[in-house]
Amino acid sequence: MEEELNSLVKVGVLTIMSVSYCYFLPPRIKSGIFRLVSILPVCVLFLVLPLFLSFPLFSSPASILLILADLKLILFSFDRGPLFPLPSNILLFICFTCLPIQRQKNPKPQDQLRTWIFATKVVLFGVLLHLFHYKTLPPILLLGLYPPFLYVILEVSLTILRILLTHILKCNLEPHFKEPYLATSLQDFWGRRWNLLVSASLRESVYTPVRRFCKRLMFSDDSAMLISVLVTFIVSGVFHEVLFFYIIGEMPTGELALFFVLHGVCTVVEVAVKRTTFAQRWVVSQMLSRLLTVGFVVVTTWWLFFPPWIRSNVTEKCFNEASLLLDFLRRKLIFLYLKTQVISLN
Repeated sequence: MEEELNSLVKVGVLTIMSVSYCYFLPPRIKSGIFRLVSILPVCVLFLVLPLFLSFPLFSSPASILLILADLKLILFSFDRGPLFPLPSNILLFICFTCLPIQRQKNPKPQDQLRTWIFATKVVLFGVLLHLFHYKTLPPILLLGLYPPFLYVILEVSLTILRILLTHILKCNLEPHFKEPYLATSLQDFWGRRWNLLVSASLRESVYTPVRRFCKRLMFSDDSAMLISVLVTFIVSGVFHEVLFFYIIGEMPTGELALFFVLHGVCTVVEVAVKRTTFAQRWVVSQMLSRLLTVGFVVVTTWWLFFPPWIRSNVTEKCFNEASLLLDFLRRKLIFLYLKTQVISLN
């Protein structure tokens, strides 16, 4: 554990140094290819740094944050994305680059209902964490709990981070999720409700450039849009396969990429069908559309998304590593306490 923590510190220091360079030098270069060239060495370094971490407890968040940082820096090269306009100081730039946050364009007051909903998610997270840790349910039922567990652990942890950073940085930050269980279509789920920071980054870095390129090739607006949606899902699938390699240290199986390709194809078909005259005349109740959408997402995650992670025992590894970390910190605190006592006696 001590060696892993040392590696984590080194990765953190190199990341902060690299981002500091991106704050001072590249902004002096005109946006475009030349600024991108000045940032590319940092992007390559960020792809290498997760390889220095062997514990999934640390490699999983580190790899996610560094890949997101690459996307933000590439967008920044063209004066786009969450780093543009340039933050007023280096602390803000480091936070917006390295952390999963972005400034909120139209701040909305927090209502009481959302507070209660979040409190309910915190309680649900505690219950699911207990069930996973002690494995008090049969494997088939535990498999059924993976989708809500993934959602609440991301929702709770990212919301707490957002609340803390809102007060520390003195600026309003965008929420990461918008009640994805209320999605009425795949387009609604992926585009407007699930992981909004990643969706916005992919929209600006993949969807929009591909759509412009297709229109230059004389594709119709509808065709360009559908092609761009499919390409965005394919890129997302590749990113998840890369994350799997970073976290597990094994060659990807292709299931994660297939999951996103499947959802990309289904989203394209869904959008195309919605534009037909027949679909516009056929009104589907919101309750039914929500059941179909969430049901499709859950079933496909059971089929393609979760099996690679379950086979690798990543959840159990993270629990064990968390226990090792807590034990390590406890022993260090005891050692420091005894050391201070000895010094005070002398």
